[in-house]
Amino acid sequence: MHALPEDHTGVRIARLRRERHLTQKALSDLARVPYSTLTKTEQGVLPATPHVIAACARAMRVEVATIVGQPYATELRADELDVLIRPIREALDVYDLGPDPDIQARPVATLSEEAERLCAAIRAGEIKQAASTVAGLIEEATTAAHMAGTREGWLTLGSLYRTAYDIAAKLGFPDLAQLSLARMDWAAQRGSNAIVGAIYQYMRALTYLREGEYRIGQRLVKLGLSTLEQADASRERSVVTGQLHLGGSVLAARAHNGDLALEHLGEAKRIAGETGEAAKTHWLAFGPTNVRVHHVSVLAELDQYGEAVEATEGLTIPKDWPKSRTSHHHAEVARAQMWTNKLEASFQSLLLARKAAPQQARYHPTVRETYAGLEAAHRRLPETFLSYGSWLGPVGAR
Repeated sequence: MHALPEDHTGVRIARLRRERHLTQKALSDLARVPYSTLTKTEQGVLPATPHVIAACARAMRVEVATIVGQPYATELRADELDVLIRPIREALDVYDLGPDPDIQARPVATLSEEAERLCAAIRAGEIKQAASTVAGLIEEATTAAHMAGTREGWLTLGSLYRTAYDIAAKLGFPDLAQLSLARMDWAAQRGSNAIVGAIYQYMRALTYLREGEYRIGQRLVKLGLSTLEQADASRERSVVTGQLHLGGSVLAARAHNGDLALEHLGEAKRIAGETGEAAKTHWLAFGPTNVRVHHVSVLAELDQYGEAVEATEGLTIPKDWPKSRTSHHHAEVARAQMWTNKLEASFQSLLLARKAAPQQARYHPTVRETYAGLEAAHRRLPETFLSYGSWLGPVGAR
């Protein structure tokens, strides 16, 4: 048996609670989580939802990564990803040192093409490929940007910082993700680009979404929308505006503010009707498909799992859609299906998440929590279920 080991997420919540000398009732009150939900989550009877995890993390003043057991060190070592983290940290630390005399940087235009290729690799779910390349490119682009002093140079560097953020966020290094975002903002300001600045606020809002700070996240969405007012009207601006509304919809839903979530979703739907599919515009995957995918997410975050499953009917993911986003969607569908007792369908969705982007799925907390929830009923699932667990690795702290 691979899931629900002695140190699953519920056990970690209980241990952190006891370390802070809190009773279950006290934590329930602080986190505003129903007492029965908390006790069953600690026991492993109920899988931990993102809302419960974030609420408990906020109440106990720890990072969400601590509760879900990230980073998953065993898998990182097995995939030879652990050794790639420190070079990224070091590359982020030389941002203000000017040109490195030991680096002969290629032209900014060439580096810009390399940055775009890394964005594509991340969206294709090729985390290791991006992680093994980004540190060297950041160092080279830092020198190039300081030497050229041009808008394109700074925005190319900003794009590479964004890739560093994507890698850190997906692998469960929140401190590195925050540092990458700070560097992205630094570069975006020098590039004087309101649209890139708004994308920075969007990604920053997602960081607060993961940490359960929904009010701050919503303020960042508003700031991003305000920043976009400085840009000329264009399809590009509309795409980023729509994506900010999608981010706002999930933030509101996880805060259980259904009215605000649907308001954001409605505005995003209106904009998507004008832009059409724009998956490669700043690699945000915006368009009618993403609006429908976020509708599923919103319903699930509002604990309306049955409605979330129904919302997937007739939803077809385009073949050229980013594999990373496709995998994330299947993971969320799997969670909703599990909560509605559609166990075999849930496992099939986990398989789809792995097929779309295996490296991402392996490190996705929702995949791991859903697998843990399904494990208790594994006798009703096919034999391949346990082999999935062997691939995923122990769903516990390392």
